[in-house]
Amino acid sequence: MGKDKLRKFREIEEMHNVVQPTTEEARIGLPLKGTWAKDLFSNRNGLVLELGCGKGEYTLELARRNPDKNYIGVDIKGARIWRGAKTATEQELENVAFLRTRIDFIQHCFGENEVDEIWITFPDPHIKHNRAKHRLTHPKYLLKYAKLLKPGGTVNLKCDSEYLHGYSHGIIHMLGLEIEEAYHDIHKQIKPKEGILFDVITHYENIWLNQGKAVTYLRFKLNGIEEAMARLSK
Repeated sequence: MGKDKLRKFREIEEMHNVVQPTTEEARIGLPLKGTWAKDLFSNRNGLVLELGCGKGEYTLELARRNPDKNYIGVDIKGARIWRGAKTATEQELENVAFLRTRIDFIQHCFGENEVDEIWITFPDPHIKHNRAKHRLTHPKYLLKYAKLLKPGGTVNLKCDSEYLHGYSHGIIHMLGLEIEEAYHDIHKQIKPKEGILFDVITHYENIWLNQGKAVTYLRFKLNGIEEAMARLSK
């Protein structure tokens, strides 16, 4: 491991806006579960998650625009979280935090109905069939998110993979869930190009755009997913 990465890991240990439980702690449940707003942010504002946040571009920009909400970026990569947390500190964004853990443990980290909204930005599409269960829109993950989301809470998926977009759209449609917006190429389909989808260009999005790839977007709700899954399993 390089010296710079080691330095970042040491700095993360001292950052007030980074929570990084051990694997065992994440498995048994965080003390902050259900009380993030009160105990970490010292307010009663709503909570928004960015899953697989990387450097936290969406976490940071959403927090800048909405100081009356709390934003948490979740990722397992410490060096990436370091960048987001450091930027939040430098810009005095008190409504931003980062959680370093695997998304598999997300239901142990947040309480039922604690989250208002979820963003998933440019996740690994895991295209091979035997990797399907690792897709962040696989039903097993959607069930986890549904437990965290408040009734009517939304999930936003922005990615460069038309395969993952189609897969996710199909899963949501099969389950009979509500799709609020669906675009297979936002830069061609949405005019004028305004709002958060265009104002934040992540590191990976910039790479894909330079390669001429389409950027896709889905916004959907998970109300009724447990009943839908039960019907399909009969």
